[in-house]
Amino acid sequence: MSDKMGGRDATFFGSMRRFARTSGAVGGIAARVAGERVFGIKTDRAAHAEDLRQVLGGLKGPLMKVAQILTTIPDALPPEYAAELSELQANAPSMGWPFVRRRMAGELGPHWQSRFQSFGQEAAAAASLGQVHKAVLHDGETVACKLQYPDMPSTVEADLRQLKIAMAIYHRMDNAIQHDEIYKELSERLREELDYMREAAQMRLYRSMLAPVADIHVPTPVADLTTSRLLTMTWLDGGPLQRWLDTEPSLEARNRVAEALFRAWYVPFYQYGIIHGDPHLGNYQVRPDGGVNLLDFGAIRVFPPHFVRGVIDLFEAVRDADEDRAARAYSSWGFADITPEKVRVLNGWARFLYEPLLDDRVRRIQENGEGHFGRAVAEEVHSGLKSIGGVRPPREFVLMDRSAVGLGSVFLRLKAELNWSRLYREVTAEFDEAALAERQAAALAEAGVPPPK
Repeated sequence: MSDKMGGRDATFFGSMRRFARTSGAVGGIAARVAGERVFGIKTDRAAHAEDLRQVLGGLKGPLMKVAQILTTIPDALPPEYAAELSELQANAPSMGWPFVRRRMAGELGPHWQSRFQSFGQEAAAAASLGQVHKAVLHDGETVACKLQYPDMPSTVEADLRQLKIAMAIYHRMDNAIQHDEIYKELSERLREELDYMREAAQMRLYRSMLAPVADIHVPTPVADLTTSRLLTMTWLDGGPLQRWLDTEPSLEARNRVAEALFRAWYVPFYQYGIIHGDPHLGNYQVRPDGGVNLLDFGAIRVFPPHFVRGVIDLFEAVRDADEDRAARAYSSWGFADITPEKVRVLNGWARFLYEPLLDDRVRRIQENGEGHFGRAVAEEVHSGLKSIGGVRPPREFVLMDRSAVGLGSVFLRLKAELNWSRLYREVTAEFDEAALAERQAAALAEAGVPPPK
């Protein structure tokens, strides 16, 4: 058997093992939800949502990351699922040192250790797709080496098949959100995250775009120690945001972090049409000087300039209560069959997201005391969508919504009090669609990021 065929078989059988581990649990839980929704059989939905979290939390892989994203789309999942899945964290069991040694040899050759002055045998951090080791180069530079877990392509494909089944089952029970474009978007983004060479290019892109932004720091990739499954980058000193919050920092310190994160997301979006699609606590560190380290550049979305124009148009339509302009904005986003009824329902969600940006005063991002950012509004929007036959969100909506809700949740945790309206006006000032197109093309080319298809 050739190595190529052996690798293909290994991927196939790894995928089948992954599928088998998730299918029984997800299928059984979905069947219990279906029994309640279709046949009126009452079940403890909170209990089987907890079952689902335990299954996905035990697997600690891409399906968990997808679940986190889905929890930010208004009722794409039942609320019990969303509440449990939102608690999942991107942590995975560590690969032991003998395994790491073999994996590193596979990426950098048998004498890989000679490329480093020292290399930490214990993982310094872990995520859904790989683990990080701290090392020192011969010039004294401290670096982070993110090494991908084995068999991740098969893991992703198995998870995507299982996700497709789960979404199809849920859609039969509840047609408020039509998932086909959401699934396509998540599939493409997850497959891109497997390529660490691409992530290195996206890291260079973000270093360039955020260079003028105060208090935000991005690692520098080390090209000659990076492969498609190994990403070596400069080490940034800092601690997890949640751990920092546990120290009860001052309001001034919390506001500084919140403002830096706002600019880190929306300067790239409104000036370059590019967004970081995975805003959660695990992707930020607070530095000893109070600044912020931005980590993990696998989930990046590049938008056409007209989409960014549409986001601003929708803001202005909500501000001016102009439903006709809102309809045009939704169409420019990619929503099809926009009717006055759909505009009114979708505007409920848009008003919620834009409301802090319209309110020209210092305030918290959410002032109603809700523990979950936007949950009550999402339930209202969901009911409205069901009553008009549902909606098919375009692919572009998925990570844009994920970013807005994910950041809102972080601002909620920070208990930040800022003039969000002033920040929004600053990052959108002098917006020009043609100029954005030029900046975007130049930035992508300089960083080596493939242009969008």
